[in-house]
Amino acid sequence: MLRRLVALLGLTFAALLTVLAGAAAAEGEQIVGTLASGASGPIEGVTVTVTTADGDEVGSDTTDENGRFEIDVPGAGDYVATIDAGDLPEGVTSSSAERPVTVGPNRAQRVAFALSDGSVGQGGGDTITVLQRFVEGLRFGLIIAITAIGLSLIFGTTGLTNFAHGELVAIGAAVAFIINVSFGVQLIWATLLAVVVGAAIGGLNDRLLWRPLRRRRTGLIAMLVISIGLSIVLRYVLLIQLGGGQQPYADYRGQRAEPYFGGIITLTDKDVASIILSVVVLVAVALMLQRTKIGKAMRAVADNRDLAASSGINVDRVILFVWMLGGALATFGGVLYGLSDQVAWDMGFRLLLLMFAGIILGGLGTAYGALVGSLIVGVFVQMSTLVIPDDLKNVGGLLLLIVILVVRPSGILGVRERVG
Repeated sequence: MLRRLVALLGLTFAALLTVLAGAAAAEGEQIVGTLASGASGPIEGVTVTVTTADGDEVGSDTTDENGRFEIDVPGAGDYVATIDAGDLPEGVTSSSAERPVTVGPNRAQRVAFALSDGSVGQGGGDTITVLQRFVEGLRFGLIIAITAIGLSLIFGTTGLTNFAHGELVAIGAAVAFIINVSFGVQLIWATLLAVVVGAAIGGLNDRLLWRPLRRRRTGLIAMLVISIGLSIVLRYVLLIQLGGGQQPYADYRGQRAEPYFGGIITLTDKDVASIILSVVVLVAVALMLQRTKIGKAMRAVADNRDLAASSGINVDRVILFVWMLGGALATFGGVLYGLSDQVAWDMGFRLLLLMFAGIILGGLGTAYGALVGSLIVGVFVQMSTLVIPDDLKNVGGLLLLIVILVVRPSGILGVRERVG
């Protein structure tokens, strides 16, 4: 029975993405990317050349004012992208001018070159750079918070540590990407549709899988293992549908960063919109938890499920609402994450570790703890790039988690429990 339910969820999601993606395939294979450095911003006028693995030139392009380049390739396969280091501005260097690229069928494969101007990952860090990283950390922390609050509420009301929550994040980005790119729907409306799909998938998760398991009194350890299996199934369904590369939305690409606060920091319009929307959503969730009847019922179930049931609260209905809310928040956070880091099949899994770090840091099962912990993790991760390479920045968040657990195992806003 359980195996059939897991298979049904995986096939349902696969069918959904297949229907969405089937209407429009990509026009052809491309290699795309953006050249930018921490202080210089987008770099214009750099020649990027693509060759086959045997060294035969396929094509070249020069980066535009937004640092973007696009090169058509004859088909799927292995290629090498090379930048002309002589075109880089003075003071900007590249640790590797050549990058191997594997392009899938009908995919625009993104390639990134590691550029340094001495301000990021090299021990640098003047006041302006520190403030820039701090604001970027707040933006990233708000995205983590939106996705983590649903996971924390699910744990608080059911006791389940849902490892498949990260895939809800990736599903939101994937559904919005397919609707936006394949059907030409503006990203704002595609995001709203993705949130509806996320809420529906969250509700189906509870109705078809977790509620029957709760009624059969399945242990939490067994349910945790099931969530890991469901996560793997959904992740590889996403890999089949999206391919192994990273892909941008059709809207809001190549925006130029604008100065704010007298030029102390620079942000693109989509970054500013992401911060504002994140704050609005988080405030709305906080007001819902404090002021509405369903919010008070959620807090009651999280505090004492049996007492809440005996006082007349429909616990199953509350838990269903929590799953739908968690799915909607996760998919919305996934769209914002894809807007800043592009859409990828494993993006949810990469964010899941930081979600857990934020939740445990703030205090398990508390929405406000998840918010505080996620903000700290986001800021710490981005600030760590001042002293370590960007590729290792997520390690800093996990190290912070370990330190906090040693000092205060219950988390910042967690409550110590007496056992026995």
